[in-house]
Amino acid sequence: MAHTGWRDAPDLPDFSLLKRLARDQLIYLLEQLPGKKDLFIEADLMSPLDRIANVTTLKQHEVDKLYKVEHKPIVSTSDQLCFLIRPRVQTVKWICDIVNADKAVGRSRQYKIIFTPQKFYVCETVLEEQGVCGDVTTDEWAFYLLPLDDDIISMELPEFFRDNFLEGDQRWVTTAGSALHLLHSLYGPFNKVYGIGRCAKMAYECWRELLEEGEQKSQKADIGNVFLIDRDVDFVTPLCSQVVYEGLVDDIFRIKCGSVEFGPDVTSSDKSIKVMLNSQDKVFNEIRNEHFSNVFGFLSQKARNLQTAYDKRRGMDIKQMKTFVSEELKGLKQEHRLLSLHIGASESIMKKKTKQDFQELLKTEHSLLEGFEVRECIAFIEEHINRQVSMIESLRLLCLLSITENGLLPKDYRSLKAQYLQSYGIEHLLTFANLRQLGVLVEQQPGETLTVMESKVGKLVNDKTAGKLTETFSSLAKKSNFRALSKRLTLVPKSDEEYDLRIPKDMAYIFSGAYIPLSCKLIEQVLERDGWTGLEEVTRMISGHEFAVTAGSNGGEARIKTDAQRIILVMFLGGCTYSEIAALRFLGKEKGLKFIIVTTAITNSGRMLEALLDH
Repeated sequence: MAHTGWRDAPDLPDFSLLKRLARDQLIYLLEQLPGKKDLFIEADLMSPLDRIANVTTLKQHEVDKLYKVEHKPIVSTSDQLCFLIRPRVQTVKWICDIVNADKAVGRSRQYKIIFTPQKFYVCETVLEEQGVCGDVTTDEWAFYLLPLDDDIISMELPEFFRDNFLEGDQRWVTTAGSALHLLHSLYGPFNKVYGIGRCAKMAYECWRELLEEGEQKSQKADIGNVFLIDRDVDFVTPLCSQVVYEGLVDDIFRIKCGSVEFGPDVTSSDKSIKVMLNSQDKVFNEIRNEHFSNVFGFLSQKARNLQTAYDKRRGMDIKQMKTFVSEELKGLKQEHRLLSLHIGASESIMKKKTKQDFQELLKTEHSLLEGFEVRECIAFIEEHINRQVSMIESLRLLCLLSITENGLLPKDYRSLKAQYLQSYGIEHLLTFANLRQLGVLVEQQPGETLTVMESKVGKLVNDKTAGKLTETFSSLAKKSNFRALSKRLTLVPKSDEEYDLRIPKDMAYIFSGAYIPLSCKLIEQVLERDGWTGLEEVTRMISGHEFAVTAGSNGGEARIKTDAQRIILVMFLGGCTYSEIAALRFLGKEKGLKFIIVTTAITNSGRMLEALLDH
């Protein structure tokens, strides 16, 4: 297990305030429509809403019936309809259809749309175009941040990744800026802000604008430093197989909004159980960041300790037994239940991972990261595609091959693409176009560098599109420096010595000692150097948009240095994996720091690639 560093890390701020603020604002908005009402909730808002205000709370504020938004005619008989939705055109059009259908039959109702986290201009345009502007009232629920655990806060915006990095739609950047502003007003003032990536720079600028508009109030800071990082700075990490326990649970059972549903194969009964996965679960909290190879040993030791605690009952007199039942038994039973679930989950993971030739898969990944036996890796990927093991897994391996090899040789690219389309369907041509545009699955350009191509494009096109094309090429260039970055930052530890996963010596343990995540290594380096000085070559290879700003300091700076200064808020724009969270927790223990992870959504290779599928 990761050992504690040179000094104890400071306590984390209490983020339950974020939930209370969100709940109070939602209740206020619901009360703006007095009387009984039916509430329609967008499907992907149901789980986050449950963490903020449960059904009982909603009923207390005159919500009569709850419905899921399903984009079909409604059955509600209420005279007041309230819609809690994301700012999506399709959903707004559906609401317009409901209003117009009611108008057509002469039915009069009150309609209220609550957009969360904010309302976009395009939604108001749709209401105008459909002629329902005067019939509908609209509001915003500024629900930017959902605390999932003591150190994880999610914006629950999985669409941020595709919208921003593929479509070039930057509307969510203002949302990220607003989220940062909320954290600053409650837990700031921040002392230093570091960042890398185009989106990170824009989110920072949005936040600064909001800061200048509002009034500054002096308060004791809970968070000293902030680090903003774009997902496209490091695509390799989310494409690697997760091997820490929490990451594997997410990959196999899909953690949704901080909870997971374990099926009958885990619960050893005929029903599924929904479990909250956070630091309140003592068993989970001790194994979540562990490499999977250590988990069974820990769980069996825990089972023995639990048995010893139960055995204490023998030989007790009545008074001792009474104390045992009232003080210890309930806790032991709860721990026993959780232990059974995590043992069941671990067994299920073991079965699934052996079935998929997991060790062979990891060996191929490690070879790609190290740049060894690339032809053997290509043969493995071809076999994987031809056996139709998994559409997403095959795509993941292709992307990992492309990024680590600075693009594929034209003949390899054509051959692998043809085999993939034959195996999984010609409709995935669009997916290949998306991956190419993002720069994660590209063909090497024979005999010329990207900079030469870029200059040719610049000569050919002289209007505004030149800027866009140049940006595309610089994006390709950015994705083609993994080998050089790996060498410069020592991302791949030397493989000549045995790596002890029980006592990890660096963040590489999260990938069995094969690779230190680039995102986390950058954070470590920047915090050590107090900026980007000495990392110019690295930022040039990433095509960075890097910045380091002293946001503000005061007379109490010496105090900040001892506590808040050692609390670092890291904001991932485009998603973050449980493996990266485990790596940052390890780094925090080593350096006497505490990291708070704020992310647009929790991601993994499956979710990231699913967002890029087009067919």
